[in-house]
Amino acid sequence: MEMQMEFIRKLPSPQELMEQFPIDENVKKIKASRDQQIADILQGKDSRFLLIIGPCSADNEEAVLDYIHRLVPLQEQVKDKILLVPRVYTSKPRTIGIGYKGMLHQPDPEGKEDMLGGIIAIREMNARVVRETGFTCAEEILYPEIYRYLSDLLSYAAVGARSVEDQLHRMMASGLGIAVGMKNPTSSDISVMLNSIEAAQHAQEFLFRGWEVRTKGNPLAHAILRGYVDSFGRSMPNYHYENLRSLYEAYHARGLENPAVIVDTNHANSGKKYLEQIRIAKDVVNSRRISADIRSLVKGLMIESYIEDGNQKISEGTYGKSITDPCLGWEKSEQLIFDLAEAL
Repeated sequence: MEMQMEFIRKLPSPQELMEQFPIDENVKKIKASRDQQIADILQGKDSRFLLIIGPCSADNEEAVLDYIHRLVPLQEQVKDKILLVPRVYTSKPRTIGIGYKGMLHQPDPEGKEDMLGGIIAIREMNARVVRETGFTCAEEILYPEIYRYLSDLLSYAAVGARSVEDQLHRMMASGLGIAVGMKNPTSSDISVMLNSIEAAQHAQEFLFRGWEVRTKGNPLAHAILRGYVDSFGRSMPNYHYENLRSLYEAYHARGLENPAVIVDTNHANSGKKYLEQIRIAKDVVNSRRISADIRSLVKGLMIESYIEDGNQKISEGTYGKSITDPCLGWEKSEQLIFDLAEAL
């Protein structure tokens, strides 16, 4: 029996698309500088705190750019304490595979799926962010082959809770050349996340986009704690002092490079109660104050934030309001950033 798979069209290679939608020398310089700053924070050479902040999904280019433009003066005010990295997440994992899958699939959230249009849209949006604001962004590596279309623009990559056990994601992460955060899986087993970090920190050979490839290993692969789901399907947190202490000990028992964790304040840590992110962020910063070990381990936070509080159905059309998980609105986000800068 033949494969039940329709081949719609062959997409351009990343190289072809980069030639068609090039970036200039200034963008390359900005990216190199920000990549290095993030590396220095993760390696303990820079004492600033990383704040990966932005919408749950980057669904509307104008609202996303508006949001990131608002971060520019804020970054200037907290630059001694915090390095802001905007979240521009354009691929969304869906637990049952249906629903809005992000701009990559649907450049228009109410339109049909169009992968070529999506790839061009996400590349152009990321390029606009760098050109207009001087920020380079964070993205989730949901589909490893898509990363190459953005590899000259992104400064941070996350491997999600559902992908972290996947061999291709782990090997791909070993060759990205930028910081890669590995989330704990939706179960509570942090050894899965640590296995993933270890695999990403080692040199690998594998099959990728029709090539046999070899990587050098990525010393900037690190942990992201996002909470977990217990055996009854309930959200459970893993950002508390005791969790961070356990992770510190597990990291050192393995002898991994650059022990580091980013705490995701939403998802199962907040039970998707977006306002809890404020309390959780302050709790984590307080744990850093109490323990030098935890201070050396916790390098930053991940916060879901947009222009309007909460979330909405796609059809509602409120500007700057999430159509996926609920986010902190702008005023609360701005206040939180100032509060964190003061507490650090």
